[in-house]
Amino acid sequence: MNAFKERWEIQNNWQLFFPFLGIVGLVYSAYAIARKILSAFINNSDNNLLYYILLAVGIGVFFFIMLRFFLWCFKKLENKWVTNYRWEIITIFIVFALTGTSSLRIARPFLEWFGFTRTLFADGFFGGFFYWIVRIIIILPLYQILLIIFGTLLGQFKFFWEFEKKMLKRMKIIK
Repeated sequence: MNAFKERWEIQNNWQLFFPFLGIVGLVYSAYAIARKILSAFINNSDNNLLYYILLAVGIGVFFFIMLRFFLWCFKKLENKWVTNYRWEIITIFIVFALTGTSSLRIARPFLEWFGFTRTLFADGFFGGFFYWIVRIIIILPLYQILLIIFGTLLGQFKFFWEFEKKMLKRMKIIK
């Protein structure tokens, strides 16, 4: 455990929450991906043992692949992102995951509140195209707001405030 704490520059035990939350998120993501792929090939209506064995193998494979990918991302981003400790990079990844998921989940009720539904625009290519354009227009400001909220809640306000300013400058919204 001391080697883990040293590697991620963890000084206090409460900081272990972020790597733990990251691992739980990876396990859940691996489970969701494996279940979705497996259910396309095997029907689990009769609770067969083969399904659960393949699901466990799929979870292990996807967990390993995603873990390797994120560790690779940490190496690439640790010099680019200005943080005090390495464990803060995990927190930043968690904020991005929560923000992306939440903005997608919240966008649909917003669209329905304004009267935009998929069935309303389901007629042909242009209907679906218009629906997604409106959805993206709603998601963009929602994402920016949620990024600051989740960043603040997880103690990374300064990082995400600077990130927001940089993003808005690139989008030429502010100078």
